[in-house]
Amino acid sequence: MQEQNKAAKRKISFFATMRTVFWSFFGVGKGKKSVSDVENLNPVHVVIAGILGALILITVLIVIVKIVLSKVVI
Repeated sequence: MQEQNKAAKRKISFFATMRTVFWSFFGVGKGKKSVSDVENLNPVHVVIAGILGALILITVLIVIVKIVLSKVVI
């Protein structure tokens, strides 16, 4: 019964979840704020945010590599 109450309390928005996942990519947290965020996270949002974050990171790295390699004269 308490599990259902905890699930019902998870009211953190998707964008707040994205912010939490973004900061977790860097290993940065804000103490009590990050603990309260983790308690209110929706697991589905975390998975989606993690996938989106990974895709964005990979895309940025590919773009950086292409820019650097395009400036290299062989």
